[in-house]
Amino acid sequence: MKKVGVLALQGAFQAHIERLVSLGAAAHPIRFRSELDGIDALVMPGGESTTMSLLLGANDLVAPLSDLIGDGLPVFGTCAGMILLASDILDGRDDQIAFNALPISVRRNGYGRQLASFEADLQITGIEHEENPFRAVFIRAPKVESVGAGLEVLANVDGDPVMVRLGPVWATAFHPELTDDLRVHAAFLKSL
Repeated sequence: MKKVGVLALQGAFQAHIERLVSLGAAAHPIRFRSELDGIDALVMPGGESTTMSLLLGANDLVAPLSDLIGDGLPVFGTCAGMILLASDILDGRDDQIAFNALPISVRRNGYGRQLASFEADLQITGIEHEENPFRAVFIRAPKVESVGAGLEVLANVDGDPVMVRLGPVWATAFHPELTDDLRVHAAFLKSL
């Protein structure tokens, strides 16, 4: 059984935990450095990326997470998690954390503020569709404005990447944890 930590500083981390547990993973919240011991993978949920940066610093998680990600820990970031994993954050604060795990430039709230939230049907590479697209929920979503070498784009909306992967690091601009469709979480777990 894979042990998956879910960063639990902000956002819908409990929904991620529930989805992962329903798929057979041992998922638990991560708030402190000591809780990182022995994890096989990490999920970075949505939330507000600048606030999450501040909380990561306050909880002394920046250096250990940076080390784990640099050592190849599989990570799945959703929405704000995608922003934290990016190499370049557009419209971010000067002190905002970017773990530089994905060669992407992302714009915070790139699709608009809360009122511009939307849903879209996605065809995701590597996920069984059975004539049934993945209904993705976008809330104040980041927009990927450029991608670097080696990055796999797994899904697009109007030509813009909304799900990407580079080796063991996955990210979505949407919130798969806010649906009952487990296919995205299942694909990440299968990759471990």
